[in-house]
Amino acid sequence: MKIESRLVERFDIPLFLTVLALVAVGFVAIYSATYNSIVERANFEKQIFSFALALVVFFAVYATPTKYFKQSAIALYGVSILLLIVVLAVGKVVGGQRSWINLGFFNFQPAEFAKIATIFAVARYLSESTTDIDKLKDIGIALAIGMFPVVLILLEPDLGSSIVFFAVILAMLYWKGISLFGMFVVLSPGFVAISALFGEYFLLAAFAIVVGLLFVFRQDLFLSASILALNVAAAFFVDYVYGLLSPHQQLRILSFVDPTLDPQGVGYNANQAQIAVGSGGLLGKGYLEGHQTQLQFIPEQWTDFIFCVVGEEFGFVGSIVVIGLFVYLLYRMTSYTKYTRDEFLSLSMIGAATVFFAHFAVNVGMAIGVMPVIGIPLPFVSYGGSSLLMNMAMLGMFFSVYRARKE
Repeated sequence: MKIESRLVERFDIPLFLTVLALVAVGFVAIYSATYNSIVERANFEKQIFSFALALVVFFAVYATPTKYFKQSAIALYGVSILLLIVVLAVGKVVGGQRSWINLGFFNFQPAEFAKIATIFAVARYLSESTTDIDKLKDIGIALAIGMFPVVLILLEPDLGSSIVFFAVILAMLYWKGISLFGMFVVLSPGFVAISALFGEYFLLAAFAIVVGLLFVFRQDLFLSASILALNVAAAFFVDYVYGLLSPHQQLRILSFVDPTLDPQGVGYNANQAQIAVGSGGLLGKGYLEGHQTQLQFIPEQWTDFIFCVVGEEFGFVGSIVVIGLFVYLLYRMTSYTKYTRDEFLSLSMIGAATVFFAHFAVNVGMAIGVMPVIGIPLPFVSYGGSSLLMNMAMLGMFFSVYRARKE
């Protein structure tokens, strides 16, 4: 009884079982998605190997005293930047993206490692006693730390990972207590940039909203003019960033803006994904019986479109179970902030939870047609060694905080 009680005190069994359930769903879905593909059938065995390796990483991070996370933040950030530069020089090109470093037995994606390293780096800066989140200078430095890896990732180009970084930085700034005006300064350039993708009328409307809010906040003339200039620069910069993307990524964005643009070409994946999910009905067509899945109508369905397999073969009920597991996972993770008074750890956990939420929301959104197809895996479920490895590493951080909560 004492051993069981001690285990419960130091290890969050319900959360760990939730993750194991998601991994099990992933194994089942990956096996089905690759069942009729001779080339990709080995992905199932590879995922099992990756999970075994990820468990080792998880327990290593779990056993690490929480103080070392902050102490290692700068070093980890430096290593992540170096790896992102290396992958641009010698990385393996897959699907038009130079995002992987071939280690022989394993293809490593530095962008995944950069997520946790950047979270630690931003959390370290924001948790310093000299940082004032209401000062534009400190907001700018925090943004620079978070956005530098994004610039390198966009050069690969990997739009999906870049969007996750944006979400993480915003969540951490909010958790730090940024003012409403400060959040406006951070969000307005992105709002203008996205509006520019939809055409000049949307762009003009976005500028009108920005100017109106500047009058509402009533800041001094120089500051207001500077923010307006920043938004103008964002509108021009989005064209430059758009040009960095590979042609198929550009077409994916255009097809999201106008779904009727090319339903048999660039819009094919999104259309087939919606057909797969919608055809599952209440209980699904049965395991290994999904027509869209087994006839390979959806390319890369074991990675970005793994949720389609669940929706088609296990139906609405299976989809809700998976969504429910993620909701509990995210609820449990955000509740961990009450276990520590260390601001660095609290910010880091919010950043990591946002990574999981962004991946979950975008991946499921892609499958049902409410988000653009930008290539983001479903945490713990999609095929991908680097993703699984880093997800388990971030999970280990949460469990380390849970273990040390009474210290």
